[in-house]
Amino acid sequence: MQRDFNRFNEPVDVKIGELKPSSRSVNVTGKVVSKGSVREVSSGRDGSSHRVAEVLLGDETGSIYLTLWDEDIDKVDVGSAVSLKNGYVNIFRGHMRLNVGRYGTLEVLDTPFEGEVNTDNNLSDKEYEDRPPRRGGGGGRRFNRF
Repeated sequence: MQRDFNRFNEPVDVKIGELKPSSRSVNVTGKVVSKGSVREVSSGRDGSSHRVAEVLLGDETGSIYLTLWDEDIDKVDVGSAVSLKNGYVNIFRGHMRLNVGRYGTLEVLDTPFEGEVNTDNNLSDKEYEDRPPRRGGGGGRRFNRF
């Protein structure tokens, strides 16, 4: 059964292998397989400094890179079982990334992740075309003046 994930639905529980570039409002549980180095970046909005890092998150169906910001980075270690609520997928430099976002939450679980992690099906390995940025407007006026 194919599921349609979009930003207007209530969050849906999915396995990592079911994620698609258009996945929105998803709940995912998995194990942190690896944790990349922390980088300092500046916000394009206000110039403030932030920390960013990627972790490889996996379950029995696949794995994907999860982008973490600031305090979320310190919550997780390799081997942590985590639950992401109301996350979304985007394409970053041609590859899928899972994100917490402003409406999502990341929780480290007290119980260990049960089962094997499928790192052979790494969804972030597949290359996609970056989506063009959305532009505002609506094509001009929608009514006649007369």
